[in-house]
Amino acid sequence: MRTGLALLAAGLLLAGCQRGGGSAALVPRDPGHRWTYRVTTRTGEDTSDREPLVLRTLPAESLAALDGQPAYRRRSDSGIDYWLRVDASGIYRVASKSDLQAEPDLDRPPRFVLKAPYAVGTQWQAPTTAYLLMRSNEFPREIRHSHPKIPMNYQIDAVNESVEVPAGRFEHCLRVRGSASVRVYADPATGWRDMPLATTEWYCPGPGLVKLERSEPAASAFLTGGTRTLELESWQ
Repeated sequence: MRTGLALLAAGLLLAGCQRGGGSAALVPRDPGHRWTYRVTTRTGEDTSDREPLVLRTLPAESLAALDGQPAYRRRSDSGIDYWLRVDASGIYRVASKSDLQAEPDLDRPPRFVLKAPYAVGTQWQAPTTAYLLMRSNEFPREIRHSHPKIPMNYQIDAVNESVEVPAGRFEHCLRVRGSASVRVYADPATGWRDMPLATTEWYCPGPGLVKLERSEPAASAFLTGGTRTLELESWQ
């Protein structure tokens, strides 16, 4: 479970977007910011699990493997670091690293988290994987081992939404929708099928990411799927 949280956290940016679009997008950059999320995972009608996830900002670092220029550093309590940059094209991740790795893995090309302009209809693509979809009777069970990079299409669907989470009510939020599919062997009756992966993210002025919903259904006896929700509990 913690591994799945770490992988999911590595793909997230705590980006604050002020109302007004493109040039008004901001990122909490100073070291010392801290976000605590409530993470709820459901893998069946009667099966659920809940645990916290904490992310914080660390001092910016220069990565020699890139161009020696600084990148903003984030770290999750599950042992994942990742480095972000911001320019006129948007907000994107340039590298990530787990505690088991000696050196960061570079994102080539960089992985957009939010693409400019921050307006309804803006689209981009970024890799994802199956965090919840698993085989019932094979090893390894996790689909992500055989499909580590699945292209997901993202689009900004709204820029003025209200969102209520344990940390409070937030206004003027961006809602981002992501959709993808992974082709897997479902069962002997239907054979290979395209299984949907769906994500919805809400980014709000101030804290940035306040909520994320992930859905990976599996209508097959050979597969199990589920949903995962991240909700902001506190931030500073």
